[in-house]
Order: sequence, then structure tokens, then C-alpha cells
Amino acid sequence: MSLNLEALQALAVSHHAGVWTVTLNRPEARNAMSLAMVTELRLVLAEAEATVGARALVLRGAGGHFCAGGDIKDMALARQQAAAAEPGDDPMAAINAKFGELCVAYAATGLATIAVVEGTVMGGGFGLACVADVCLAGGSAQFRLPETSLGVVPAQIGPFLVERIGYAEAKRLAVTGGRLDARAALALRLVHEVHDEPAALNAALARVLHDILQCAPGAVAATKALLAKARFHAPHTLVQEAAEVFSRAVLSDEGVEGTLAFVQKRKPKWAPP
Repeated sequence: MSLNLEALQALAVSHHAGVWTVTLNRPEARNAMSLAMVTELRLVLAEAEATVGARALVLRGAGGHFCAGGDIKDMALARQQAAAAEPGDDPMAAINAKFGELCVAYAATGLATIAVVEGTVMGGGFGLACVADVCLAGGSAQFRLPETSLGVVPAQIGPFLVERIGYAEAKRLAVTGGRLDARAALALRLVHEVHDEPAALNAALARVLHDILQCAPGAVAATKALLAKARFHAPHTLVQEAAEVFSRAVLSDEGVEGTLAFVQKRKPKWAPP
């Protein structure tokens, strides 16, 4: 049974021509990430992945902010539950793990993912910005990693932050309760482009989506999977696997269409994934 997008409480979702636009939609709370939002983000991703023709997923925030981090009300409730929990139960860890599983799911998807961030980008929002394949920032974007200044730990965000900007810079930001404006984030390659005007930011998104849609969907998914594996393996250990991935791609319908289109000097016509 397909997901009823109109019934979502924490997100606004639309899709057209293979592009799913997912807007964090709690502007009154600067789109703080509630448990309901985490659940809905997982459900929407699964729905997009199961939809024939889906190619890319765009994450945005409503009301001029991307995401102000975890919802304090949910954390307060988990703290109360933890105080009354049976030995061995850990409600706080369970909530934190749900967000980590969300990040892993978005990192692992074969769909291309783009985060468009403006205003506040904290906590879970910071994590989603790191997970996205492409991150475009408005000039208003303000990144915060405040966990250590609040006596807590950027537990689920940490691994993705290290992956995006490297160990040394991630450690610096974590131990200083890091603050970055959009230009500083660009210098660290936390984001890939900065555009001060909303029209320019939307134009950049349209350009990136156009480029993505020129690429074969199966090849994009296979490339993402191979690059993810390459982070943890020496190149010589992947030679045979990479060769097999390449062979499957060349012999696939996409490979045949892509090479034929090149020879015929026309744009390829990609079938739905």
C-alpha cells in the first residue's frame, strides 16, 4: 500500500518527473526533528525508492530554516522514561539510534540526494547536510555543532561529519561547540555551493538536478555503492569487484543506450530504474 503523502504531519512532500522534494515542515520550531519527523523521513525515502522512475530526493526546510536539531520535548520525555525504565532498557539510546538509522538509510540510498540548507542547521540538520550527496547553502545558513557545549555528544552525526570534512576538522568543531557561517562551511567543503539570493539558490538546485537527470539511474546507484565501499578498502582489494561492476554496467541496457547515444551524438534515453 502506497504512503499517503497528504497525511504526513512533519513533512511536506511532492514529486514530479522523478524528483522528490521533501520539506521539513515544522517552521514554528525551526523544523526541529521530532520522532514523528524521523519516522516520516524513513517512510518517504522507502516510498521514493519503491516508486518507478524516482531519480533524486531534495531535502529542504520550511520558514527560512533547515533544522534546529532534535526536538527537546521528545528528549525530555525519553529522560522521564529512562528514569522509570527497567534494568537493561535505555529509551534515550533507542531514540538516538532511530536518528542514526535515518542517516544510514539516506546515506545508503541509490537515489541522488541534495540538501538545500538555509538559516539554522544544527544537530540532526547538520547530520542530514553531511549525508546528502550534494549540499547547497543559502547565504543565511548558520551551522552549529553545540552538543559538547550542552553536556552531550554528537553521537550519530559524528561519523558522517568525519566522512564529509575529515577527522581533524570534525574534532575541532566538536570540541569547540563549532559555529560556521555558509562561507566557512564552503571553505571546509561541508557544503558545495553558497548562493546569497533565494533565486540563485533555486537556480543552482535546478542546475544540479538537470545534471543528475542526464546520468543513468542504475549507474548512479552502482557508483554510490562502490564509492561508499572504497572508503574502507585499499584500492587493490577492490580491483576485481570494480571490474565486475563495470562489466555489468557496460553490458546493461543503460550501458548499451549510453554508448550508442554517444556514437550517434544524441542524448541518451534512460529507462526508469
